[in-house]
Amino acid sequence: MKTIVAAAVGECVHVAGPLNFLKLAEEQGYETTFLGPAVSIEELLGAVIETDPDIVAVGYRLTPETARYLFMELGQAIMETGLEDKVFIFGGTDPVAKVAKESGIFAEVFGGSTPIEEIVAFLKGKERAKGEISYPGSLKGRIEWKAPWPVIRHHFGLPTLEDTEAGIRKISEAKVLDIISLGLDQNAQEAFFQPELGKKSQDGAGGVPVRSFEDFRSLFLVSRTGNYPLMRSYSGTKDLVPLADVLHRSINNAWSAIPLTWYSVLDGRGPRSVAERVRESQEVARWHGERDIPVEMNESHHWSLRDAHDTIAVAMAYLAAYNAKESGVKEYIAQYMWNTPPGTSFRMDLAKMLAKKELIESLHDEGFVTYRQVRTGLSSYPADLDMAKGQLASSTLLQMALEPHIVHVVSFSEADHAATADDVIESCRIAGQVIRNAMLGLPDMTADPLVQERKEELLREAKILLEAINSLGQDGLINPDAISKAIEIGLLDAPHFKGNRFARGELKTREVNGAYYAIDDNGKILREEERIDRVFKKYLNRS
Repeated sequence: MKTIVAAAVGECVHVAGPLNFLKLAEEQGYETTFLGPAVSIEELLGAVIETDPDIVAVGYRLTPETARYLFMELGQAIMETGLEDKVFIFGGTDPVAKVAKESGIFAEVFGGSTPIEEIVAFLKGKERAKGEISYPGSLKGRIEWKAPWPVIRHHFGLPTLEDTEAGIRKISEAKVLDIISLGLDQNAQEAFFQPELGKKSQDGAGGVPVRSFEDFRSLFLVSRTGNYPLMRSYSGTKDLVPLADVLHRSINNAWSAIPLTWYSVLDGRGPRSVAERVRESQEVARWHGERDIPVEMNESHHWSLRDAHDTIAVAMAYLAAYNAKESGVKEYIAQYMWNTPPGTSFRMDLAKMLAKKELIESLHDEGFVTYRQVRTGLSSYPADLDMAKGQLASSTLLQMALEPHIVHVVSFSEADHAATADDVIESCRIAGQVIRNAMLGLPDMTADPLVQERKEELLREAKILLEAINSLGQDGLINPDAISKAIEIGLLDAPHFKGNRFARGELKTREVNGAYYAIDDNGKILREEERIDRVFKKYLNRS
């Protein structure tokens, strides 16, 4: 077992930094000794001679001017005691860290703005190349490398290629996130391979106007700096497999996000029927599975965004994961969007996510694993930017109860304007501090009796709904026609579908004590058995 001796030296009495560092070291299997505050150089080096540690950690948080003289004295004492071969490292404020680097004493210097993952990487003995950490280039590798901290993702795309490139470079150099998700404009999503079908008015609408393989490659190459973030992109609304191939070859797409039923006539974002869309989604999931590329089916929250009751959201979370698994996907990204619908309480939101988690992870086996990705619901952000920062921080803290592998940070600015590079950096820093605090230890919010009661209720009702969908055809849960039929007859429905000729739009829902329930015409809560029975009776009468 490797050993570390640490101390706050000289007249410095600030011990939080050294103690936090030693906590990280202990999590990586080190045996640690802390000498305390205001430790003299003589006392420090005496302990080093006596215990012969692998690493000597020096902390100092006072002024750079006094630090300069202290480091000169320390360097001289190290030479006089013959300890030049020992590994000395430093931690302190950024201004003092700059002086520490200049002293030439320390093998590693960590300032106040040093990302946690760089400290953990040092403790894990990760190799460096040209002064930079060798950052893993795959999602699985990045998750394992950064554990137990989650990796951080953020969406980014500006109306011009040049501005997006400059922003990606700035974000990468800030070392605040692990995955940049490219937001493409509408023409790139709908007409990448048929640019003549694009609308000039849609250039730059909703994201960056990527028009070629070379454009994608250029965006990826400017991110090869800082902490070398992974990159991923929207899957598009058509030509899914050809675009997947372009993304794989150009940006080493970290994972693909594919809706199961959406981007179809259901939401008006494509001409395909729901059944056709399901078949296409299964095909592109299979393509990625054959290449061991992770897949996310961002299905469940689309129902909550349209005010469906929580049971449908939970059932569709399982249905999407099940379809991914049956299509040959080996690594699945399960997205948990919180605060959706916006009236959902924190307590009931946690219950809903725990129900989704239990169903999804019941699919785990040797050939199928899922990663939990959490995010704040976009519609929950107030337009006031200060209030939005509070929403980002509080929601992120709740999300940490799910012990996520990926935190998808949504910029606090989104209710007011699309995120700039500075917005992305600030949002990631806000979320990053929340994550740091949570990693010190959270109370077990999942043990709340009301949370557990609602979770069990949702599990029971979601299983009833899944059985009903399965009854609509052979292998109904992966049968495109059966899934389409479930929407057609109203087993899967949402209030926002009213007037939609491809869905029923008959479901009524209401928020009750922070949860969303199906209700009848009189406002009474409908249990799922009763709701499903009414749907089937209406269907038989229509037939």
